[in-house]
Amino acid sequence: MLETDPPEHDRARARAVLNKALSPAAMKRLREGFAAAAERKVVELLERGSFDAVPDLAEAYTMTVFPGALGMPHEGREHALPYAAVVFNSFGPDNDLRREALADAAPHMAWVAESCRRDRLAPGGFGAGIHAATDTGEITPDEAPLLVRYLFSAGVDTTVNGIGAALYCLARFPDQWRKLHENPSLARAAFEEAVRFESPVQTFFRTATRPVEIGGVEVGEGRKVLMFLGAANRGPRRWERPNDYDVARRTSGDVGFGNGVHMCVGQLLARLEGEVLLAAMARKVASLEISGPVKRRYNNALRGLASLPLTIRPAGA
Repeated sequence: MLETDPPEHDRARARAVLNKALSPAAMKRLREGFAAAAERKVVELLERGSFDAVPDLAEAYTMTVFPGALGMPHEGREHALPYAAVVFNSFGPDNDLRREALADAAPHMAWVAESCRRDRLAPGGFGAGIHAATDTGEITPDEAPLLVRYLFSAGVDTTVNGIGAALYCLARFPDQWRKLHENPSLARAAFEEAVRFESPVQTFFRTATRPVEIGGVEVGEGRKVLMFLGAANRGPRRWERPNDYDVARRTSGDVGFGNGVHMCVGQLLARLEGEVLLAAMARKVASLEISGPVKRRYNNALRGLASLPLTIRPAGA
């Protein structure tokens, strides 16, 4: 979790602090503001009619609500998306994606590091709450900005790609859009199913801390294990009709947000963003159609879109 690769007990302390900051009660406090921002964004885009759903909706909405909830300063937020690309491309392999990201990383890394300091974070945000844990000795002053940066790193591209995936699915499968439009309470399930179906985080490495056998294969201490999360989320032994996108599916058990002790600590925040945005779309939009070429954004660990042209029509028109 921390970049200094601390002992397991230190990671456990850090996770406890993050779980406290991102508790269900904290999500409840954010819901009204997040939902209002989603309504405003959808109304704005309905006036335009046609737009690119990646920069104009998935990125724009996420960057409207997430950095503010964390308490990040407004100045310099243009560094956030390039920084996020650096983080996930840096997992490797050492290919052109990784090298190009790292070559341009310095200004983005510097802004994020500066913005995660206690004196740069607004009171009342998640970041301030994480730093407050140093006052009680739960974490050290050196760990606090790293934890804020960890949370920021995990909450930008992944959420953008999750929202983009949901919009892409709903535009491709009109019958599923109709179900959601007729029943906006399915918004949470529609987002969850998109995370399963598209798996914005495709792969992740873990390191064996001791010799272990996995599926009949001996893995030595210190060896890397590559997990294919996208494949697991389409596994026919786990899912009926795994290659169908179904907004009514019960997706409990997917690994789109990880699993066990490695479950994403920001999952409640991502789910809140996805749910309220899709609910606003379901209430206010009658139809959505892909209106131009769809382009992928390539990344060493993530699956997402660079461009998703959409045309939408207002409900009741």
